[in-house]
Amino acid sequence: MMRRVFASVWQGQGPLMLICAAILATPAHAVSLEFPAEVLAQEGRSVTPGSYALPLAGFDGSGVPSRVVEGALHQRAYRLAAPDMTTLAILAPLRDQLVADGFAILFECESRACGGFDFRFGTEVIAEPDMHVDIGDFRFLSAERDGEVVSLLVSRSPYAAFVQVTQVTDAPLSPPKSTTTVDLDATETPREVAIPAAITGGIAAALDSDGRAVLDDLVFASGSAALAEGDYVSLAEVAAWLQANPDGTVALVGHTDAAGSLAANVALSERRAETVAAVLVDSFGADRARIVAKGVGFLAPRATNQTDEGRQKNRRVEVVVTSTR
Repeated sequence: MMRRVFASVWQGQGPLMLICAAILATPAHAVSLEFPAEVLAQEGRSVTPGSYALPLAGFDGSGVPSRVVEGALHQRAYRLAAPDMTTLAILAPLRDQLVADGFAILFECESRACGGFDFRFGTEVIAEPDMHVDIGDFRFLSAERDGEVVSLLVSRSPYAAFVQVTQVTDAPLSPPKSTTTVDLDATETPREVAIPAAITGGIAAALDSDGRAVLDDLVFASGSAALAEGDYVSLAEVAAWLQANPDGTVALVGHTDAAGSLAANVALSERRAETVAAVLVDSFGADRARIVAKGVGFLAPRATNQTDEGRQKNRRVEVVVTSTR
């Protein structure tokens, strides 16, 4: 059954205050979380059926150990008016509420113990600016009750606190609207990647030797995630590398210059990485399951942001090999 989000409200001296959010699985098993501060904004999604990789441990050097759970998925990010509260002060009462409601804590960690950057980008997080995660100041918790799972991710900025709540409950699969008969013995001809003859193999060589490469020929309009039309030999090379390395996986990481806020730039850089991933799949036949797209905004410049030339170099997408031999 699809779950809904409810909020208790009251009108005080100031703006409308949201003081309690409830994620409802069934009328008999409501999960209510009372936040310790005013909720300023919220954003999320509900999917039935859906799936979620529930983290069960911190980053172990190759990935985040997790268990895939399926059912009615509801994920929502809340921004709280709590600039002076620590992440522990926010998480602790939420944890106590889950335990009081019959949940068993499966895993809990804090920033560095979670794995820092690797944990943050190894688990599912709603994009900026709806959910902000400070790599050096966040906490995570996963819990379970009778097959229902909940995870909490708490972080903060200088101006607000952020809480992401993910819940998955049992839900029957919806019957298909139509049926199609397929021959399971038939073999599909693999889609061939069209590789221009002019390719010299520079990107593939860099991926083999360094594990990363900058896709320098990509062109984005200023402030836009749309990729201008072009042949983009670098993307053909990435697709060819994936084809030649069937066990290989990559991350596309978007970067920006330092103009604008961090939240806006992280969101823009991730959208650009998602655009590149879509072109790799749609135009070059790459397998989307072997590609992740993330953005880090202006946090990893390769040149100064004090000149036009440096800012241009910083507006880029890089490809990073994420599989290990």
